[in-house]
Amino acid sequence: MAPPIKILSGQVKDLGGGFLVRRVLPDAALRAVGPFVFFDHFGPTQVSAQTDDVRPHPHIGLATVTYLIAGRIRHRDSLGTDAMIEPGAINWMTAGRGVVHSERWGELAQARTFELEGLQLWVALPQAAEELAPSFHHSAAGDLPELALDGIRIRVLLGRAFGASSPVPTASETVYLDVALNAGASWELSPMTAEQAIYALRPGLAINGEPLAAGQMALLDPNAASHIHATSASRLVLIGGAALDAPRHMWWNFVSSRKDRIAQAAAAWQADAMGQVPGETERMPLPEFKPVA
Repeated sequence: MAPPIKILSGQVKDLGGGFLVRRVLPDAALRAVGPFVFFDHFGPTQVSAQTDDVRPHPHIGLATVTYLIAGRIRHRDSLGTDAMIEPGAINWMTAGRGVVHSERWGELAQARTFELEGLQLWVALPQAAEELAPSFHHSAAGDLPELALDGIRIRVLLGRAFGASSPVPTASETVYLDVALNAGASWELSPMTAEQAIYALRPGLAINGEPLAAGQMALLDPNAASHIHATSASRLVLIGGAALDAPRHMWWNFVSSRKDRIAQAAAAWQADAMGQVPGETERMPLPEFKPVA
């Protein structure tokens, strides 16, 4: 069996106020895995009333996928959604032609400090869906199917795997799994999609005999099975899907198959013409706009 094609370690980014995330996608060596064009792992970290939240900001051309391992986040958007994100649930927000949202945790920590850890991924919408009306879909933890293999627990967050289907309505072929492995467990993973990768949330994993450290992502061979072994109790997520139908341009919070569309969105946000989040008075300023590569 071939080893992983690529291993990515990502970069640690400060989103403000010392709130750190590990950003694995996009990477200079790998722009996307299937439709996934952005992969952030935040925490585990302690948040308090003084921890900076994510103020209202815009998106186009993508869907955000938020999944918590610990803690709580309050999501509000320009559609009027006001939803609490809790561990094990999936929140899928289709930005389409444009949406504005905020993510707050500091206000939830007024009484006590709590641990926050989770993943936020962006899925590029197919070209035909880039300008869809925005929408929001919440699936509670109990709505997502869970499977048990020998020493392995699999939650199907998006798409279909091993005969189980997630209730989240995706726009293209997409797979997203949360997998916990007992110490000593092994998993022969056949290719499920045209492109797929594994991200190690916890240490103790080896892929085809090659160690995969916590915080690293391995792009798997699409033509051969991969042997996954846990030397200690571990946890990973698998992402994948069909390859993008065209190259995508990314700048700030915008994704599009058209450079000019990103410039239009930047101008609209600068002009305060992309909508408001009810109950919010702050907004994230537009960075200095630079031509999109």
